[in-house]
Amino acid sequence: MIEDASVTLTVSRVDRPDVVVLRLAGELDLSTAPHLSERIDEVIGDGLTRLVIDLHEVTFCDSTGMSAFIRGHHLSSAAGGSLRLTGARGVVARVLKISGLDTLLSDDT
Repeated sequence: MIEDASVTLTVSRVDRPDVVVLRLAGELDLSTAPHLSERIDEVIGDGLTRLVIDLHEVTFCDSTGMSAFIRGHHLSSAAGGSLRLTGARGVVARVLKISGLDTLLSDDT
């Protein structure tokens, strides 16, 4: 977990038989996106290439957060897997829609 007086991001890992779910809570920005990237690297390093990132509790996402999603997508795809996003709401859903990541990384496929 990354914390300071104003920014918090929690990343919880849930291993399921066919996929790893990373549940995020808080703000995903310049100071917290590296933590998400580290967790994605850990999962792929463990040989697990199918990831779902649960955004239900994410309240903010900037371009560095989106870059972490794209990087994770490339890493998992290169390893024969996939990275999908689910549960985005409010401003986070809007940012993903404007950027096109809602379509590219949709969990509805």
